[in-house]
Amino acid sequence: MTAKSPPFDELDRKIVATLMENARASFAEIGASIGLSATAVKRRVDRLRKTDVITGFRATVRPAALGWRTEAYIEVYCDSAAPPRRLAEVARKYPEIAAAMTVTGAADALLHIRATDVEHFEEVLERIRSEPFIRKTISYMVLSHLLPESPEAGASESAPDAASRDATSRAANLL
Repeated sequence: MTAKSPPFDELDRKIVATLMENARASFAEIGASIGLSATAVKRRVDRLRKTDVITGFRATVRPAALGWRTEAYIEVYCDSAAPPRRLAEVARKYPEIAAAMTVTGAADALLHIRATDVEHFEEVLERIRSEPFIRKTISYMVLSHLLPESPEAGASESAPDAASRDATSRAANLL
């Protein structure tokens, strides 16, 4: 007997859309915007989490604020049909790999790399190339993000201006 998925209705879609835009929105704020009580929103969010529609919440951080100023994509070509499981094992070994996916086309996988600088990127690339089943790689350095508000750019808001950065830095030094 197969378990039937609970319904996913328009209110659920609105809740998910709101949380994707602002994961810190309160149940009361969400409820007020879609016409539900905070309790009803909480019940729905709990159900969406239990059924793996919502898989987690995260903070989006500008990578450059953490010192990750170099970004690249690497096409990975394997000697033989390396199973995705094996590629995933390799990807988990490197904290510099921000995302990894198998792809169609000539390459077997695509890796999204973040590094502190070009030398760091080169060191990561050499470690990846040393994996026994990797035949070749082709790298593409990111010059700029054409959609800076996208999650791939590492921020959902534009970068703070210099005055804001200075104030944040001073506040951090006081802590």
